[in-house]
Amino acid sequence: MPLHLLKLCVGPATVADLEERIAQNRDYALSQGRDPTPFHTTRMVPTRAAEIAGQGSIYWVIKGTLLCRQSILAIDPFTDADGIGRCRLMLDPVVRAVSPRPCRPFQGWRYLKAGDAPADIDAATAGGLAEMPEALRRELAGLGLI
Repeated sequence: MPLHLLKLCVGPATVADLEERIAQNRDYALSQGRDPTPFHTTRMVPTRAAEIAGQGSIYWVIKGTLLCRQSILAIDPFTDADGIGRCRLMLDPVVRAVSPRPCRPFQGWRYLKAGDAPADIDAATAGGLAEMPEALRRELAGLGLI
C-alpha cells in the first residue's frame, strides 16, 4: 500500500491559485531551459521515502482544508549551495481534487496512510461534488456535511 504526505500549501488561497503557480513555474523553467517538472523542496528527506516515491501523493491543505493532491514521482535528496541537505519532491503537474476535509495547522509534513486518504472527486464518481464551487465544498466540509 502506498504512503502519502500531508502538507500545508503556503501562498495559494485556492486550488486554482495552486494550479496557476504550477503553470507559472513550468513556463519559467522552460524559458530557462530547465526541466519543467514541478517540485516541492523540503528540508528533510522522508524516512519512509521508499513507500512514497512513485506510488504516493502529496495532499495539500489550503487555508485549513485538505483539498487536493499531486502524485509524487520521485524523491531527490540534494545539498544546497550553503551545504545544507534538502529534498525535492518531484510532482505530477496534474492537481486532483479530493473530498474536502478540515485540517488543523501543523509544521512540516505528516504521513498519511492510503486507508486514511480522502477519495478523489471527479465528474464520474462525485455525485455532483465536482461541479460544486470550491468555496462551497470547503464550507460544507467545515460544517461536517461532506
